[in-house]
Amino acid sequence: MAAFCGRYCTAQTGWVPLIVLLCVSARAVDRSNFKTCEQSAFCKRQRELKPGRSPYRALLDTLELSDSRITLQLINDNNKVRLLLELYRLQGNMTRVKINELKPLKPRYEVPDVLISDPITETLSVVSQDENSLVLSLGGKDQRLIVSAQPFRLDIVEGPQVLVSLNSRGLLAFEHLRARKDTKSELEQATEQENVEQRTDEDGQIKEEEDKPGMWEETFKSHTDSKPNGPSSISLDFSLPGVEHVYGIPEHADTLKLKNTDGSDPYRLYNLDVFQYELHNPMALYGAVPVLISHSTDRTMGIFWLNAAETWVDISSNTAGKMMFGKILDFVQVSSEAPQTDVRWISESGIIDVFIMLGPKPADVFTQYASLTGTQSFPPLTALAYHQCRWNYNDQEDVKSVDQGFDEHDIPYDFIWLDIEHADGKRYFTWDPSKFPQPKEMLQGLMDKRRKLVAIVDPHIRVDNGYKIHNEILSKNFYVKNKDGGDYEGWCWPGNSGYPDFTNPEMRAWWASKFAYEQYEGSMENQYVWNDMNEPSVFNGPEVTMHKDALHGGWEHRDVHNLYGLYVQKATADGLVERSGGVERPFVLTRAFFAGSQRYGAVWTGDNAAEWGHLKISIPMCLSLGLAGISFCGADVGGFFKHPSAELLVRWYQAGAYQPFFRAHAHIDTPRREPWLFGPENTALIREAIRQRYALLPYWYQLFYNAHRTGYPVVRPLWVEYPNDVATFSIEDEYLIGKDLLVHPVTDEGATAVTAYLPGKGEVWYDVHTFQKHDGEQSLYIPVTMSSIPVFQRGGSIICRKDRVRRSSSCMENDPYTLYAALNSQGSAEGELYIDDFHTFNFEKAKQFVHRHLSFSANTLSSRNLAPDSQFSTASWIEKIVIIGGSQPSSATLKNADDTESALEFEFDSTLAVLTLRKPGVNAAADWTVILR
Repeated sequence: MAAFCGRYCTAQTGWVPLIVLLCVSARAVDRSNFKTCEQSAFCKRQRELKPGRSPYRALLDTLELSDSRITLQLINDNNKVRLLLELYRLQGNMTRVKINELKPLKPRYEVPDVLISDPITETLSVVSQDENSLVLSLGGKDQRLIVSAQPFRLDIVEGPQVLVSLNSRGLLAFEHLRARKDTKSELEQATEQENVEQRTDEDGQIKEEEDKPGMWEETFKSHTDSKPNGPSSISLDFSLPGVEHVYGIPEHADTLKLKNTDGSDPYRLYNLDVFQYELHNPMALYGAVPVLISHSTDRTMGIFWLNAAETWVDISSNTAGKMMFGKILDFVQVSSEAPQTDVRWISESGIIDVFIMLGPKPADVFTQYASLTGTQSFPPLTALAYHQCRWNYNDQEDVKSVDQGFDEHDIPYDFIWLDIEHADGKRYFTWDPSKFPQPKEMLQGLMDKRRKLVAIVDPHIRVDNGYKIHNEILSKNFYVKNKDGGDYEGWCWPGNSGYPDFTNPEMRAWWASKFAYEQYEGSMENQYVWNDMNEPSVFNGPEVTMHKDALHGGWEHRDVHNLYGLYVQKATADGLVERSGGVERPFVLTRAFFAGSQRYGAVWTGDNAAEWGHLKISIPMCLSLGLAGISFCGADVGGFFKHPSAELLVRWYQAGAYQPFFRAHAHIDTPRREPWLFGPENTALIREAIRQRYALLPYWYQLFYNAHRTGYPVVRPLWVEYPNDVATFSIEDEYLIGKDLLVHPVTDEGATAVTAYLPGKGEVWYDVHTFQKHDGEQSLYIPVTMSSIPVFQRGGSIICRKDRVRRSSSCMENDPYTLYAALNSQGSAEGELYIDDFHTFNFEKAKQFVHRHLSFSANTLSSRNLAPDSQFSTASWIEKIVIIGGSQPSSATLKNADDTESALEFEFDSTLAVLTLRKPGVNAAADWTVILR
């Protein structure tokens, strides 16, 4: 939900004059509210540093080697400041590099709670050392880490190939903490004197940095940042020889492949409430995941920059070999014509803590990153179904009417959503007594139909002495503080608001306790939660967010900013788990996020608009998130702002039905747009798109189970599965769901055709609607009508569907499965079937699930148990088997686990080469074989 939304800026009496001044029309983002690099003092300072010889030198005589790490000191020869370099070899082919001040004036912030545990280290050993270099062994595959002393540089090589170089362009810059000249205490003076003595060179001289604008105080528009710790920014460059394509660092409304930022702003990572964002722009949006993926035909790698402060990322193209020198030339052969991508990270505070994930395959990078920050949470099945939302459904009668409308028009849905107007004066954890006087009655009515509700709970709390939540936070001293130590207050939807300090684990535990049924009055087990505005959004704050010199305990907001949204979602998800006694899986949607947010639920792409460009951009935005670990992504179907045409709305439903999170949402000032309000023809088209989603829910659920186990993204760019096919590297208008479905949504107004690239030399693809067969490694021209959703199943795959679509996914839990086996050119196929109770943690805690391997080969289809130690029974059975691309048999025989046999009825369409086997009747959890003769 946007910060400034027309007439609703005047909703609360008593604060109208202030907020009215902030209101803007719902046309486009006001760029003047948000900084460019030139307006961000630390970014400007760092960017003024040009590539060249680094002033940093490694002091090899300070080397210390232990079982888990190597440390040595670096010195800046310009100012004699010493840094501590730590190097770790991590299990799973990763290297960790940490750089901090050797003796900082005070501790610098190191990000907690993002890594799921301390990474497991492996032994680093010294291979050789001389006066200007140190060579370390990184284990297998002839990997070496070369430390060059003067100037300091790190290179990771494998055989004769340089994989990545650090500080090869000399852009390491570490602004050391120092005391203000006019406010130094005796202790600070003594500490600084000790540092000065340490930094004095052989001639007794020291070069102090020259103060520049914005180092000790910075003003943006009417807001002043007091910068009590002065300048503290950090920077480091990485060079990737042989690489032309890099991806990731969400969230930006931009292309999948990251662009060269030479001559433009860097990509910015700083969680912000951006009102109707621009497309194809590197400006910051709601979330920040500092993970970049590089890919070439030779290798896939990743860089994870663990820093929660405001961060800018510069990307430039170069030619490899220009900055080679010293010991590294003994190891590698460099072509002066080879392409190279250079990446520079700049953060305002904290330390350098970077994980280099060395792949070498895409799947390896996903596994490596998941081992650090965890995998995608496994949602309840219903969360993968269709969600109906609006700001705002007016009251209980409105909710009931919309719910009935879906039944009357035979359109399935699982969740209806309530935005901020449902609460009493925007006091979260409450209900408006006139609009929602009987919330349990409303929730029970939905439960009777096996449907659910989501209510918004935002992290800004109305400052109101009559509000229990505010009073408890106040009494427990849980609010974020301003720079002077008082409670930080800002303007948000309720008016004057306090902001709970979610970085405090005691605060998070208290927040979680508020979701208990006896605490959250009117709530029930079929009510779930949406965290919006958690960047955090502060309407009257700098860049519509919190002042950087606000305090979270001993740390400034500048240090923790990008973590705030993660902590809000974590505390909320914990609360939903706790209210069920640890039994039920939660569902929480968040707008702001960071690395590790995948562990706590879903995200969406924020306040988009009903425009074709926003429909198009939703694809690369979600693909980028998936590459960075967050698979559960979607965009507001139809666009949040403005009013979509019927054609755009239909096309958005068709696209959204094939994205992981499928929710329609709309601004309060837009006309109503429930699926049946655009005429019967369009209603039928939307109904069909939603029904296609429901039929595919078993496949979506299996993919989320695998994502939870492995970290592999649910939706993925084509290059992930076809890493050697250069034609796939820049494709962003189509994608794969798992490895077996290829989707090319129609995203152009008035389109009569699309061109889809079908990858894979020697592979075949089948249109899932017509079963028409197409060869791989070709661009296919596809005529389309308004009913067309181009989707193809890969030959060699078996996909499980439920073709009996009911009013909600919960109503379909025990329904039978249909197996679609699409044969490859060798006449074989394989797939999986996963079943559990669809909502509890019993699949993990009690191993209660079914996981089957399905395979077709030599005219035999079989189901084999992949989890023999699991225990779970299901009422679902196999009602139909469709084999695509085969030949007509003379007989079909079902052989059960007890060796009993029975003949199956079948029919064969010779035109399409489709064999349909009817009513095998076997339980979905059983062993069985079908033999064709």
